Amino acid sequence: MTFKTTLKSSFAALLLLGGATIGVTTGKARADAIDDITKAGVLNVGVFADFPPFSSASADMTLKGYDIDVAQALADALKVKLKTVSVTGQNRIPYLTEHRVDLLMSVGYSKEREQVIDFAAPYAPYYIAVIGPKALAVKGKDDLAGKSIAVNRGTLEDTSLTAAAPASADVKRFDNYNAVIQAFIAGQTQLMVVGNDVGAQVLARQEALAPEQKFQLLTSPSHIALNKKEDRFKQAINDAVAKMLSDGSLNKSSEAWLKTPLNPANLKD
Repeated sequence: MTFKTTLKSSFAALLLLGGATIGVTTGKARADAIDDITKAGVLNVGVFADFPPFSSASADMTLKGYDIDVAQALADALKVKLKTVSVTGQNRIPYLTEHRVDLLMSVGYSKEREQVIDFAAPYAPYYIAVIGPKALAVKGKDDLAGKSIAVNRGTLEDTSLTAAAPASADVKRFDNYNAVIQAFIAGQTQLMVVGNDVGAQVLARQEALAPEQKFQLLTSPSHIALNKKEDRFKQAINDAVAKMLSDGSLNKSSEAWLKTPLNPANLKD
């Protein structure tokens, strides 16, 4: 075999190898989340396992809550089974980017996160609210004057209240949410400032006190997160959420789990 023939054979082999490599790469680029999910017959959804009223274990040890309702609706829209995967605040983004889950529930939008993952439309309200007994007239920030208010020290609730409260407000800071709730229930404070996730539990359990949301200090809705470059999957999620809004099922979940009707204004960033 001449040098020229050997060179041609080597070049041909390189072309074949390169073609195979290109084919593999192109195949990955064409991969589509919906196709993969449909083929597997399962939608893997990352959720916080102990995050009531959005997700928590019920009496039969299955997860229930607002997030689970929405995740089930997404699986139904894709005509696949729902599989919930327990995640933590530390591991959930890697679980998504490593494709251990197809999407994540209850993710707040940020520019830093958007560099790594994508966000579907907001689906769940998250806001910081002033809560007090129905008998106490409080409609806005000015009405906090002279009132005693419980809040969790050093949290976003604390900074939001500090910025809004008049100088005469008696802000009492506690080291955890349980202490905030107990101070309010026991009458040590007239009001408390918490997120709607914590507030929903109080609204549901304290019938004698008849607590209610007075007004909101800050709104930051939760999104469903997915991997980047999955436009068809993102559209399917957005369509499913839009359907839940239009047919009233999202409001039904809000009333069941958050103990308040869904206000579409709370789904705006």
